[in-house]
Amino acid sequence: MMIEIEKIMPLSKVEHRAIVSAQGDITIAYEARLPEIFTLSAQDYESYHQAMVKAIRVLPRHSIFHKQDYFTRSRYKAEFQQDTTFLSGSSDRFFDGRPYLDHRCYFFLTKKPSGRKLASSAYSNILRKSIVPRQTVDPALFSDFMDSAGRFERILKDSGFVSLRRLSDEELAGTRKMPGIIEQYAFLLGAGEKPVLKDIHLKDGIRVGDSHCQLFTLSDVEDLPALCGSRINYENYSTDKTKFSIGFASTLGLLLDCNHILNQYVFIGDAQQTLKGLEKKRLRLQSLSAYSRENAISRDATSDFLNEAISAQRLPVKAHFNVLAWTNDAGALQEIRNKVGSAMAKMDATCKQETDGAPQIWWAGLPGNAADFPMNDTFDTFLEQAACFFNPDANYRSDAEGIRFGERLYGAPVWVDLFDQPMKNGTVTNRNLFVCGGSGGGKSMTMNHMLRSLYEQGTHCVTIDIGGSYKGLCDLLGGYYFIYTEENPIRFNPFYLTAGEVLDTEKKESLKSLLLALWKKEDETFRRSEYVAISNAITLYYADLAANPEIFPCFNSFYDFLMEKYLVVLKDGDVKERDFDIGNFLYVLNPYYRGGEYDYLLNARENLDMLNERFIVFELDNVKNHPILFPVVTLIIMELFISKMRKLKGQRKILAIDEAWIAIAKSGMAEFIKYLYKTVRKFNGIAALITQEVEDLISSPIIKETVINLSDTKLLLDMRKFMNKFDRLQEVMGMSDKAKILQLSVNRANEPGRNYRELLIDQGGQVMKIYRYEPSTEEYLAYSTEESEKIRVQQYAEKYGSMEKGIAVLAQELRSGKQ
Repeated sequence: MMIEIEKIMPLSKVEHRAIVSAQGDITIAYEARLPEIFTLSAQDYESYHQAMVKAIRVLPRHSIFHKQDYFTRSRYKAEFQQDTTFLSGSSDRFFDGRPYLDHRCYFFLTKKPSGRKLASSAYSNILRKSIVPRQTVDPALFSDFMDSAGRFERILKDSGFVSLRRLSDEELAGTRKMPGIIEQYAFLLGAGEKPVLKDIHLKDGIRVGDSHCQLFTLSDVEDLPALCGSRINYENYSTDKTKFSIGFASTLGLLLDCNHILNQYVFIGDAQQTLKGLEKKRLRLQSLSAYSRENAISRDATSDFLNEAISAQRLPVKAHFNVLAWTNDAGALQEIRNKVGSAMAKMDATCKQETDGAPQIWWAGLPGNAADFPMNDTFDTFLEQAACFFNPDANYRSDAEGIRFGERLYGAPVWVDLFDQPMKNGTVTNRNLFVCGGSGGGKSMTMNHMLRSLYEQGTHCVTIDIGGSYKGLCDLLGGYYFIYTEENPIRFNPFYLTAGEVLDTEKKESLKSLLLALWKKEDETFRRSEYVAISNAITLYYADLAANPEIFPCFNSFYDFLMEKYLVVLKDGDVKERDFDIGNFLYVLNPYYRGGEYDYLLNARENLDMLNERFIVFELDNVKNHPILFPVVTLIIMELFISKMRKLKGQRKILAIDEAWIAIAKSGMAEFIKYLYKTVRKFNGIAALITQEVEDLISSPIIKETVINLSDTKLLLDMRKFMNKFDRLQEVMGMSDKAKILQLSVNRANEPGRNYRELLIDQGGQVMKIYRYEPSTEEYLAYSTEESEKIRVQQYAEKYGSMEKGIAVLAQELRSGKQ
């Protein structure tokens, strides 16, 4: 028999941001923001649990706490834009349609009027033919209840784990264009879906439109686990040395991969009346205990319950928990039963599928109708135990902007702001990065992705590398790639001034530092008179260039100026050889002059506008052990970045040092690294150091004292190879035990069939999350450090005329299986 829902609708009206039932029950609703899954430690879960218990305790007698978590299968929708870049577009296409489990959570607080008759499976509104409103709301009752709700909200907000936003009348009742929370539950609608009326069938199971529903309950003490707590171990991410924690009921939340709603009820009655009733029950069982062992066991259990309630000041409540799962494929119902059964088994609970009483329980789940819940389907417990069964987790949340990574569970893209928002909210005090991971852990791939993302956001990127990890990306972006080979040795021109650039104090100081480094050995000191003489030479040289614009600025013309004109200046000024030995100066610098062994080094005529070039890579593999070239090259790189740092006001810039830091430190450049890390923050800059050498990490005072201490953001990739050394590593890096547990879970249970690496991002020791980095095929080819793949990419680039076209063709062939 069909009944119009309006006739048996138990809700009377929505007003003053509250739902009023036909029986006079008042319900206020909040949208809750829960902690992100896999981000809490064991101590966090315990604190979170205690906060929930404290919040519910402030609710008045005859009130109900109803928590409703929606988990719906969704697909990621990429926002395709006209001006997107080649790699960003490939990433959008790669992730578009990625399935994941969406989550939203609501808290409903219900206050029943005094004298409200308790509902049961036999006395439920859904069994009636019509409902007539019987009571009006008492204003004093409403005011007192709002005071309690305010305290409830404040306790949770102060805990730092949950934030609440009270729903408006439109969000509760809905509009013509937007379904309210009541509609969403009744018709199983997503938050963004349009309102749709569906037929609801309750005979032979629950069916909403085309969706076949099944209801699984935890309502009988016999089905509950023997022990419960705020957390359990998650074996997938645990190791022999660490135990990874998840919430006790997390297996019924995001870890249950199907469309479902998790309903959690706590009914707060009159505690004294409840205890009196249990005392009578104990006495009755006492008198019957001689006739049955079961009665004796029940008597002892009731006695223990009463003793704990009085001695520990526990709040006795009634509770119920259920999972409403649905699918549009009737053939998948058995699979859902298996999934829910397995999830409950992980809690050591017995899965019970509700059949006869399912319509009454489902109907009571309607927001605002919790007072109509059949009390025969509840069990007596304490609030502390009931709170263990609350789902504690939510999806990863995405920042407004940042770098795209993937959330850990399904890989759906999320934007992670590593620099701006954390600085504003005080999570970090600088933007510096420290990246560490074992060989093959994905460091170079991740850094390529981060540098490309920063470049597309307008950042100036300078990278010092040993190993050729960034050549593909540099070629694709059309940046400057400096590498030393015998056929094409590395070339610079520190004397060249770009259009609009002037010889300021900073430029002069960098040139003086370069010339003194070329002239003097590392352990030699220079006199003040020598410093002044070189400073004068630079000033006069640029004045001569201004008078003779046909002269090209470079080291050769500077050397010519010294020999032809500055010698005369020194002679006329009667400068003594002991004050400045220009003969020795010219002799030592002669190898860098025309015809000398290193005449190519400082006389470049191409790639001159390095100040305004936004992507520059210096590949130092072939010169890292050269006693002459390496110090000069590193000096020029440092001069370049400092120039960018100080002159490009308002623009972000990053210096990434990948594995080259060891050679730089050995070449006397340790002081530069210290200076860089301490000052780059003031110029909207980022210093990033990338390494895999854990022994060097542990033993290097530069790393320990400067880089780690002044890098508030740490990206740590797979380091399981160093598990036996991890305690030392943890001490050096100042990692908390929580960070250690998270770090050692990286890549432990990766999703089969997907090519990705996980990484831990630790910001200021306060925010720690593990993300995926999963490149599209095009991104993988652009970033790959495998020699055979790099060669193939280069061949396709030459064949099709550009890196972009070559990668596009090769990626398509790989996807189609031609390769």
